[in-house]
Amino acid sequence: MQWQEADQSRVETGSGTRSRWARLRSAVRGEKDRQVQSGRQGYLTGLGLAILLTATLSWHRSGMGASIPVALVVLAMGVHLVFLLHITSGPDNTNNVLALAFGVLIVILLMGGSLWIMANLNHNMMPMDQIMQLQR
Repeated sequence: MQWQEADQSRVETGSGTRSRWARLRSAVRGEKDRQVQSGRQGYLTGLGLAILLTATLSWHRSGMGASIPVALVVLAMGVHLVFLLHITSGPDNTNNVLALAFGVLIVILLMGGSLWIMANLNHNMMPMDQIMQLQR
């Protein structure tokens, strides 16, 4: 109904009539073009930062302590989450943040459980020289 009213009330321009609907469509197209351009710029910024961090990490891999590579990996993960996956703290991203937190929890539980099992097996296993003597 509102669009029909907007379409019926025409404004006279130099070469003919142009409805409010047509002006609204062109304004929406312009806004979409700006959003696509800003979205593309965000992706390119994220890609550039990810490439820079990956190159820095591969360049620093030898001769450095463990703290610098871990910091670079965490920073690269943050760049991927914000620029490429668009995970932010906004109210419309609550489900995305909760899904990410659940995924991180599952990964931590799997890694921690695996390490716990391997440590327990290592502790309870017989030393290798005793195993070799049993086979003779």
